[in-house]
Amino acid sequence: MKISEIKVFPVGEFIYVKISTDRGVYGIGEASLSGRTLAVASALEHIAPLLIGQDATRIEFIWQDIFRGTFWRGGPVLQSALAGIDIALWDLAGKALGVPTYRLLGGAARDKVLAYRHVYAPTPEELGE
Repeated sequence: MKISEIKVFPVGEFIYVKISTDRGVYGIGEASLSGRTLAVASALEHIAPLLIGQDATRIEFIWQDIFRGTFWRGGPVLQSALAGIDIALWDLAGKALGVPTYRLLGGAARDKVLAYRHVYAPTPEELGE
């Protein structure tokens, strides 16, 4: 299952990344960094060509390659971009295997969690859009 496309979606102060494969499976990750939205989006656009053609199931290899693959490492912008990629790849893996992502990461740890949102819209349909 090869990575075929990376799309970056800036939504207000938030960044989402969608990683698609040649098998039609995709994953979505969140890569936001308050106050540095455009920098993270640019980092993702820079990294995207490096991911095309890679095996989407090699999540740890991809993470290590992005993090350690250059002379200069880390920083909040790169780490946020990498987090979005990592989340999207785990989401993709769960979909490809037909199981919730939490099963791949060791099982459920809680019975319920509190949720919050930062994006506002008057209706659920507009929020989704």
